[in-house]
Amino acid sequence: MMNDSFCRIIAGEIQARPEQVDAAVRLLDEGNTVPFIARYRKEITGGLDDTQLRNLETRLSYLRELEERRQAILKSISEQGKLTDDLAKAINATLSKTELEDLYLPYKPKRRTRGQIAIEAGLEPLADLLWSDPSHTPEVAAAQYVDADKGVADTKAAL
Repeated sequence: MMNDSFCRIIAGEIQARPEQVDAAVRLLDEGNTVPFIARYRKEITGGLDDTQLRNLETRLSYLRELEERRQAILKSISEQGKLTDDLAKAINATLSKTELEDLYLPYKPKRRTRGQIAIEAGLEPLADLLWSDPSHTPEVAAAQYVDADKGVADTKAAL
């Protein structure tokens, strides 16, 4: 269901009791709309008004997205073998998506550019050669760099 700490956080933000928030969350999760809950389910929510329910719904959505992202980040850093107890505590303590992304930034896998892929395939010397001496015929120079094992199937792929 919902994390008790989220319940307390939302309750503090909308000036309500955690039990009221929990009841409203259950009603929202059952598919009830905010106007319906505000008008016909006041006794269940302890009298939460329309504004409080809308704020609750917005904040609940934000916190659920935050929790989902938090789990994905913890999994990613853990798979890299770089998750420490202090980092896990910091990630679990944050209540802001921006803060969460800032904590994740140093561990975020970098995107591979076409240049990086070419360097990994051993084509950097070819680029240096063609750049430094334009008199070389590119197709002839590229022929010696063809290697199917490195993903360079022909001279066109090397260039």
